[in-house]
Amino acid sequence: MADALLSTPVALAGAGIAATLLGVAGAKIKKNADDINPALMGVMGAFVFAAQMVNFSIPGTGSSGHIVGGILLASVLGPWAAFVTLSSVLIIQCLVFADGGLMALGCNIINMAAMSTLVAYPLVFRPLLRFPAKLWKLMAVSCLASVVGLEAGALCVVAETELSGVTALPTADFAMLMLPIHLAIGLGEGIATGMVLYFVQRTRPALLVREEGRRTAKSIKATVWGFGIAALVIATVIASFASSDPDGLEWSIMNITGSTDLESVGTVAEAARNVQNSTALMPDYDNSLSGIVGAVVVLALLWAFSALITRHRSKKAAAVVSNTDNKK
Repeated sequence: MADALLSTPVALAGAGIAATLLGVAGAKIKKNADDINPALMGVMGAFVFAAQMVNFSIPGTGSSGHIVGGILLASVLGPWAAFVTLSSVLIIQCLVFADGGLMALGCNIINMAAMSTLVAYPLVFRPLLRFPAKLWKLMAVSCLASVVGLEAGALCVVAETELSGVTALPTADFAMLMLPIHLAIGLGEGIATGMVLYFVQRTRPALLVREEGRRTAKSIKATVWGFGIAALVIATVIASFASSDPDGLEWSIMNITGSTDLESVGTVAEAARNVQNSTALMPDYDNSLSGIVGAVVVLALLWAFSALITRHRSKKAAAVVSNTDNKK
């Protein structure tokens, strides 16, 4: 979402909710730090960043879509670590590449990260699927969960614009465009998610999370290298073949207003735009190295964050063991 789709109160409310969820996620990850592998969390974030650069065309619409990656991340990392990972991708996209408005960042985190990792995954994907799963069931549940996550996010966008009083986008008309196009995008994401998860199931089944609190396999070097190489190939080769058609949100706006953009107004929106202009080193991915730079920045940020939490937890556990031994 761009800043123009939101009023200042709605944007601030979204930022508050997103910040609260990130705080809860940090506490959850810290509590279960033994289940977190910093290298895996970092490389999965880099993989999703690269994958989001690849827009695929929606036949017969003139629109395109890209995967969100929440179901995939939650299946490998667990929902809370996946939420932090996907939020980090959105933050880097916003600040470094001016992809999505800074004022709208909180709402974007809710619409994309929360709706997929904290809603669709625990309420749809996990209750319906147990690993190992047959290919047909894995594909069906991946598609269903992806559709639920994207449709929930699309409804949030419609609700946020309505609450913001964006009269250029009448609620009924906007919803009638947003929901069908994101249904199609969700099916595309579900197919891609199912294929990746089936590959992981065949090669490293221990990585797939079965329930909250289950430890991630320690021997994951091959998986980290695999996803890292895949992220590099996607960012440098496959992304160059991405569709140039407007994405589902832009397409919906264009069909109502005749343009993919609305003009943002207000002091807060202007201040946010100025800040974003100063942080966006590669706006609109206008550099051939954008994919690599973004993937590396996401990987480094997540690796540092998860390593810090894991180290803190390990030191605390070591101190408890030392105190217990001293008492003996």
